Amino acid sequence: MLNYYTATTLLICLSLGVMCLLVHENARIPGRDKKLLYLTYILIAVSALGEYFGVAFNGRQDLSPKTILLVKAVDYIGTPLAGGALILHLRLKNRWNWFLGSLVALNTLFQLLNPLTGWMVVVDAENVYHHGPLHNVYLGMCLLIIGVVILQFFIYGRSFRRQNRKSLNAILVLILIGILMQELSDEQVRTSYLALTIGAALIFIHYVEFGAQAMDEDLKMQQIQLDTDALTGVYSRFAYTLALRRLDEAGALAKDFVVFTVDINGLKRTNDTLGHDAGDELICGAADCITATLCRTGRCYRTGGDEFVVLTHMDRDDVDTALERLHQATALWSGRTVHKLSLAAGFACAEENEDLSAGKLVIEADKAMYEAKAAYYREAGHDRRQHASRKQA
Repeated sequence: MLNYYTATTLLICLSLGVMCLLVHENARIPGRDKKLLYLTYILIAVSALGEYFGVAFNGRQDLSPKTILLVKAVDYIGTPLAGGALILHLRLKNRWNWFLGSLVALNTLFQLLNPLTGWMVVVDAENVYHHGPLHNVYLGMCLLIIGVVILQFFIYGRSFRRQNRKSLNAILVLILIGILMQELSDEQVRTSYLALTIGAALIFIHYVEFGAQAMDEDLKMQQIQLDTDALTGVYSRFAYTLALRRLDEAGALAKDFVVFTVDINGLKRTNDTLGHDAGDELICGAADCITATLCRTGRCYRTGGDEFVVLTHMDRDDVDTALERLHQATALWSGRTVHKLSLAAGFACAEENEDLSAGKLVIEADKAMYEAKAAYYREAGHDRRQHASRKQA
């Protein structure tokens, strides 16, 4: 019949086995991290078994003193290793890992020499073990290891936002309470490895949950980068394509839906005479003016080199006012290299084109914009044929 300690140790080992299975089945965990997690759970299991057999073999007359000393060596080697295993679990790389590894290695050597020296454990004639004269050295090393574990937990917590550190600190407190309950109580209270196992499981949950959160945040950042034009900060061609697709899938357009298309006049001349940095300044200036005047209820998309599309909602009576504000803004604009900005703009309203989709409205707005551009070049006396051929290409 099982006693309570045997049953608890068995459940600890089974739980760690289940944790290994969960790690194995989780495709999101990188291979290197999986190996560290496996090693963590194996070390805790071996340490828990070392402690269990150390208790079970104590005073057994059918065993040799060497067997009891060997089991206690595994116990005392395994306990610091279990603490080190938690740090492996955190996947940290810093100098404290080296310090922790040195403590564990020193303790291992200390325990292996014990059968020859009796420093740690001695076995009497009745095969009952007792603490040796240097047992306090072992306790001191255990306290140092616990201190490093606590420090590493705090270092690990810095990688999370403040509100996500509370759960990590709670896990650490749980583990420490489990260890203290055993150390400060009689020998019948064996809670250290139970607390370590529960703590390892909770750290795994923490790792998976906040790893998923970090992945979600990375995906959001990637989406923002896809949606944002790198030069101007307005929405990108990719975002424009998705917006048109959504509008087409939604069906009929709202009556107040308006499309503006805007193009920079004379950009090629600026690029040829002042360089592409000056041209980029014009493009950014155009984006600022468009955003400030046409996008109060909509979005501006950069769909080409100097081509912008605004998808917005606006009463027909306000369209001319918005275009007037746009031309006023461009008249006042001045850059560091280029001091004048001229835009050609066209628009198309869903109210006046009830049968057209959003994409068809863009085409209609483009026609109006090209008429405005042609008028600009006629008034300026520039030959626009090369510009027009470039646009058609």
